[in-house]
Amino acid sequence: MNILLVGSGGREHALAWKIARSPLLERLVIAPGNPGMARLGELRAIKPTDVDALTACAREIRADLVVVGPEAALDAGLADRLASVGIACFGPSRRAARLETSKAFAKAFMERHDIPTAAYGVYDRLKDAKAALDVFRPPYVLKADGLAAGKGVVISADRREARSELEDIFGGRFGAAGARVVIEEFMTGEEGSLFALSDGRHAMLLGGAQDHKRAFDGDLGPNTGGMGAYSPAPVFDADTVEAARTRIVEPTIAAMNAEGCPYRGVLYAGLMVGEEGPRVVEFNARFGDPECQVLMMRMESDLVPYLLACARGGLERLPEPVFSPQAGIVVVLAAKGYPDSPLEGSIIRGAEQDFGEGVQVFHAGTRRRPDGTLIAAGGRVLNVCAVGDSLAEARARAYRAVRAIDWPGGFHRSDIGWRALARDEGSDSA
Repeated sequence: MNILLVGSGGREHALAWKIARSPLLERLVIAPGNPGMARLGELRAIKPTDVDALTACAREIRADLVVVGPEAALDAGLADRLASVGIACFGPSRRAARLETSKAFAKAFMERHDIPTAAYGVYDRLKDAKAALDVFRPPYVLKADGLAAGKGVVISADRREARSELEDIFGGRFGAAGARVVIEEFMTGEEGSLFALSDGRHAMLLGGAQDHKRAFDGDLGPNTGGMGAYSPAPVFDADTVEAARTRIVEPTIAAMNAEGCPYRGVLYAGLMVGEEGPRVVEFNARFGDPECQVLMMRMESDLVPYLLACARGGLERLPEPVFSPQAGIVVVLAAKGYPDSPLEGSIIRGAEQDFGEGVQVFHAGTRRRPDGTLIAAGGRVLNVCAVGDSLAEARARAYRAVRAIDWPGGFHRSDIGWRALARDEGSDSA
């Protein structure tokens, strides 16, 4: 098979790494890719939102399948254009991707179909949003309606802080994404990320992970796209997964199909697990980043048949994918100043060495100088991933690799996996 993979981040590097291991693969082209992916396929300098050029590339290489990584490409209508020329695409149409690209659409959709989520309101004017603070209790959950690179959510502790944050959002903090704001009830519990595949009619669970959104240790600092993750996530016990499947995942796929926009691709359900059972925090229309990285590290089945079945149909004919019983973890190395103003151009040394058994480093925001020097070229720059027979072993391997990378211009959290490890310690002392 000839496959075109769209994207340039750590998620896409992990997908390329997994796709490259498929015996079905003949040719892998990645657009635009990054230095880490250059060893796995042919790179093409095409932006993920350049639908015309990506479609032309897919036709040129006679792609049997296009795999879309980033949400921006879905919002640009790439899947729709590919469908119009008869090329199979792993990734939902622009209308189906509204589950992620419009928080207001997603909340109204869940309300229509009795899918459990937080109470909410949608506001187009600052005046109305401020007045709505009387309806909700602190802490206040404020969300930009559109795409904001995973950073469009603000949790305000009190009314004064919420009013100030609303002024910033409507004032352009998140650009056009903040022209409309969703205010939500604050949900209590433990959050996790559950993934499911869909061919538009059938759904198949793909496993779960738990990420760390805050920039600094102890879940402090600004919200980010994700500073690390681990899988499996203990919050997803068998009862919780079954409740999520029957009350959230399957009803969502069925309802999208009934509304005339069948969902094909991977559905990321960010869930809050509390006394009421799992409720939806948000939907994403693509693999999570960095959750995808640990899922790919743990997945033993060939990924390609599942991607193709989502695009062409017939997912129900495939067996449930097999995952290693090992635990996986990813530690994100970010450029200093991330998420607000990451510093670019700093030199990275030691990121491409052999780190030994069970360790992979995925590039997320790197560039190579003409002389071959690797430099930072983004906010989240490297993803250090490891697997082990326990989460503690995987974590030790990952942080050992982190210490071996010489990058003064970066920073990372030192407590990835703390919640699961604390649970394990509590069990041991019980």
